[in-house]
Amino acid sequence: MNTPIIIIGAGGHACVLVEMAHILSKTIIGVTGESETQLKNYPQITYLGNDSIISRYSPNEIKLVNGVGATSPQKNILRQQIFQKFKNHGYSFETLIHPSAIIAKTVSLGEGAQVMARVVLQPNTSIGSNTIINTGACIDHDCRIGHHVHVAPGVVLSGNVNVGDYSHVGVGANIIQSIEIGSHAMICAGTTVIKNVLSSQKVPQL
Repeated sequence: MNTPIIIIGAGGHACVLVEMAHILSKTIIGVTGESETQLKNYPQITYLGNDSIISRYSPNEIKLVNGVGATSPQKNILRQQIFQKFKNHGYSFETLIHPSAIIAKTVSLGEGAQVMARVVLQPNTSIGSNTIINTGACIDHDCRIGHHVHVAPGVVLSGNVNVGDYSHVGVGANIIQSIEIGSHAMICAGTTVIKNVLSSQKVPQL
């Protein structure tokens, strides 16, 4: 069933989600944001108001999409707070998968996960709720990506990598096989990770 969606957020990430929703023939009621705004180059998408406007819709008649972008563990915490707030009020989040993504049959996807264009997810990988797997990321077999994580564009994870909740894996990072990334970790853009990373640790670009 094509349940209409409302996208929370009105920035660049929301634009990507609007484009993907159009490709998937989703009905978009509009977007919400803290202040009145218009999505860049999407004049047909209605600004509805701030997030409180969602309460005018029954949880049974819409689904939500978390359109707030994330560039750090702190932003992932913000995404989690949005997700949990509306879950507590009975709302559900749409899981979006771009049709160009390659996803093995044994992959599991949590509620509200977002799998962008040209992503590859290999067998027995699990993706947590409210997690973004961004454009062109490649995640090999038996990886576990936690909840409220952002795997940025062009990231490569070899097999058996675990990424803890709230962590951010920056653009173009490479992680070798069987690495453990703790929760709230920050893997900076372009980093090659060859040893385990503790929770809340920042691994800078070399």
